[in-house]
Amino acid sequence: CMTWFPQRHARIFCAAVNYAAHRDEMGRGESGPNPMIFLRTPQSLVRAGEPIVKPVNTESLDWEGELALVIGKPARHVSRENALSHVASWTAFMDGSVRDWQRHTAQFTGGKNFDASGSIGPELVPAEAFGDYKAHSLTTRVNGEVVQHTSIDLMLHDVEALIAYISAFTELQTGDIIATGTCGGVGEKRVPPKFLMPGDVVEVRTP
Repeated sequence: CMTWFPQRHARIFCAAVNYAAHRDEMGRGESGPNPMIFLRTPQSLVRAGEPIVKPVNTESLDWEGELALVIGKPARHVSRENALSHVASWTAFMDGSVRDWQRHTAQFTGGKNFDASGSIGPELVPAEAFGDYKAHSLTTRVNGEVVQHTSIDLMLHDVEALIAYISAFTELQTGDIIATGTCGGVGEKRVPPKFLMPGDVVEVRTP
């Protein structure tokens, strides 16, 4: 393993509503045949262990723990069968989401790209050491409390599908990142809703 942070030119592709439990809690209805993809900027992330920043113009900064992968070699029009050969390594991802801004329009780019609102890392686990990604689990804790937990094999669109789909419209480059989506248990859907506040600690583990 090694510590790492994406280069400023890296593209960060994120899969939305990619677990049934999260789809259902968000009231998204049935999933379509293709994954829903949005982009985050490197500027929206900090290194794991560094503080994320609660925006001054919202009270609805939410957590989303995810498994992410880093592309190791260019991929264009990749088949499912060859998709995993383009994965260099795996890491943890915290897709911090500003819920009110996310719903300003049908496109939720703003709510996903506040500066320093998410986190990645701190370690990259080489693909050969990580093994079968579907055999792993994903756990998110806030202040030590487990708030999200899932088996990664419950993805609606698996990693092979994500790589094949994205590489069909753009060439994935070495260093690009794909965050594979969060499971159920986000703060907004708790009763009452719970959002991140200064001093809170979020941990994402795989496993």
